[in-house]
Amino acid sequence: MSTISESTLAAIPAAARLDSVRYAIRDLAVLADEVAKSGAKILPLNIGDPLKFDFQTPPHLVEAVHKAMRDGRNGYAPSLGIDEAIEAIHGEAERKGIGNAQGVFVTSGVSECVDVCLAALLNKNETVLTPSPEYPLYSAVLAKLEAPIEPYDLDEDNGWQPNIDELAAKITPRTRGIVVINPNNPTGALYSRDTLLQIVELARRHRLVIFADEIYDKLTFTARPHIPLASLASDVPIITFGGLSKSYLVPGWRIGWAIASGEPACIKPYLEGIYKLLRSRLCASQPMQWAIKPALEGPQDHLKEVHEKLRRRGQLTIDWCNRTPRVSCVAPEGAFYAYPKLDIPDDDLSFVKQVLAEKHTLLVHGSGFGQKPGTKHVRIVFLPDEATLTKAYTGMAEFMAEHYQ
Repeated sequence: MSTISESTLAAIPAAARLDSVRYAIRDLAVLADEVAKSGAKILPLNIGDPLKFDFQTPPHLVEAVHKAMRDGRNGYAPSLGIDEAIEAIHGEAERKGIGNAQGVFVTSGVSECVDVCLAALLNKNETVLTPSPEYPLYSAVLAKLEAPIEPYDLDEDNGWQPNIDELAAKITPRTRGIVVINPNNPTGALYSRDTLLQIVELARRHRLVIFADEIYDKLTFTARPHIPLASLASDVPIITFGGLSKSYLVPGWRIGWAIASGEPACIKPYLEGIYKLLRSRLCASQPMQWAIKPALEGPQDHLKEVHEKLRRRGQLTIDWCNRTPRVSCVAPEGAFYAYPKLDIPDDDLSFVKQVLAEKHTLLVHGSGFGQKPGTKHVRIVFLPDEATLTKAYTGMAEFMAEHYQ
């Protein structure tokens, strides 16, 4: 039997459309692994996974999944989700004030929601407007679909609210939708009613779909409440993303959902396209779906402790930013991120790599999320306990003093 030597085998290239796919959050973790091999203990301020720190999944959710498995709920689920979950999410829509819900479906995390919803909407050369800075999943999915990336600015001088004038100016005949992440990742901003109403009016005027990413809606820690965007308009087509990962402390379960609202004649054809894609991928994990109803309708006691921890750790973070030369930061109001600006000569990726190498603290560079030209930022995840955060911020302050006198 003849064989072919390895040297004669041609390399198989990846698709060219992947050249623009980046995911800075996890890409940097590879470099951190190399630093850790030297014996250094890494202080992780990079990944928004509460379970890597001192947060615990509510026990009644674990029991619900365990019971489902024991009861034999281990086969395929309906493509849109089990009935109990769908009903519970409809109840959540009512509590959020979404009065014209036309459909609900369950996915493998919000990531799959985004992938399916964009794929079902966009034709070649069409796109949606995404915020800058952004959560990089959106640009990754658009790159996969070979759709142009069209960012609109979040205004740091206005508490990271969307720049409505620029957003309006970016709308073209090929624009099909607008992505709104509120509470925001990576800035921690919470959007005002006026901002949201202006976005709704733009979508209404230009017949656009709004993708309201509200995965952090229960994680706010100021007096100002989160306003569900779809509660402000019953006619505009809006897809509201939610899930268990963040508020219910189970990111590894990969359970997300979407609530589709708007005038039926407007949104139903698009919704049928989404359903077609959902059927083609079979279903989300059935056992994990049995946690949706007890999560949304059961005890919410864990949220009080989560809010208190985030409030203290967010304040600790802002205090450090305020007293550290060359650092400034808009105070976050939701999620668990801060996005400070750096006044340094180096680019922010080099800064992050040097801080990792010298102080063993892992951040994510702002250029991995997008930022205005000439500005430099880092994203800080303030989920770790106060002692860990204090150690990390002490090391970062030393680094700033050593390098940028």
